[in-house]
Amino acid sequence: MDTDVSERRVVVGIDGSPSSYEALRWAVRYAGLVGGTVDAVAVWELQGLWGWSGPAVDMDVDEDEAGQRMRTEMAEVLGPDAADSVRTHVVHGNTADVLLRASEGAEVLVVGSRGRGGFASALLGSVSQHVSQHATCPVVIVRTGKK
Repeated sequence: MDTDVSERRVVVGIDGSPSSYEALRWAVRYAGLVGGTVDAVAVWELQGLWGWSGPAVDMDVDEDEAGQRMRTEMAEVLGPDAADSVRTHVVHGNTADVLLRASEGAEVLVVGSRGRGGFASALLGSVSQHVSQHATCPVVIVRTGKK
């Protein structure tokens, strides 16, 4: 991922949740205000891969197909013109770690308050909480209007 410090990069984590879509919208609006670019990062990880038992999932993840699905979802959320201005990245790894690495040198890291997993009543998800404590740039945590 490009970490050119001369441009004002806005990094946003996307996981398909309503909260991440709100974060994406916020990131695009902010980047427009500051003349920045948006890097949308989707992370995939096979849970339990390194446990005591073998994985019960298909190990072949087609990153190109996942990237195309991501671009399609972004066009639905933002509209095709705005979606074309966003750089997309599909990365394998631990979500919090990938977002922290991606945000090095960024103007801001934007995440949704909660992803698709965890406890519905939690105010912050584990990823948003972790990156807010460890990022080297400002972090914006965006909530959805729904309760």
